[in-house]
Amino acid sequence: MNQDPLALFHQWYTQEAQLSTARIPSACCFSTIGVDGFPNARFLALKDVAARAFVVAGSLASRKGIELEHSPKVALTFWWPVTGRQVRIQGVAARIPDPMADELFAGRSRDSQIVSIVSRQGDDLTDPQGLVDAYEKLEGSHQDRQLERPADWGGYAISPVRMEFLEFRDSRFHERTLFEMRDGSWDLKRLQP
Repeated sequence: MNQDPLALFHQWYTQEAQLSTARIPSACCFSTIGVDGFPNARFLALKDVAARAFVVAGSLASRKGIELEHSPKVALTFWWPVTGRQVRIQGVAARIPDPMADELFAGRSRDSQIVSIVSRQGDDLTDPQGLVDAYEKLEGSHQDRQLERPADWGGYAISPVRMEFLEFRDSRFHERTLFEMRDGSWDLKRLQP
């Protein structure tokens, strides 16, 4: 087994992505600590693994953005059915720099960009037609122009402190390996199934 958990993650992710027919093979469950103390989980797409951190993006004004301002401790969970593997990551989230957020926003589909500009993700929807009208107005007025990233859209780099790799076995003796960051290096141990 690879002694570097980020390299192992990349290996497992690449294997799943090559075999998967999932529309978004980078989908993962992103969990935060709610301001009310309850955990909150939602699915989103992993954008990148850069500078030894896992990068996600979205509205900074959404519930997850508010919760990350309150507590940067998060969890990412990947379930890969084709290869029969799961990866659980716990870490600390920090805002990514604006140039990186600009690049991620520019890489989104135009529809996603427009929705990110006209929508206040997670707010009450009191005027559905007004939201559609705002979308169509922006789409019509910016047909040949690049859209700028709104100030309340960005991303987070999650620096892992724990990474658990689980490989399912028919025998039910699943293989579990836990990496924990201790004094700047990874400590590895096997866990019972």
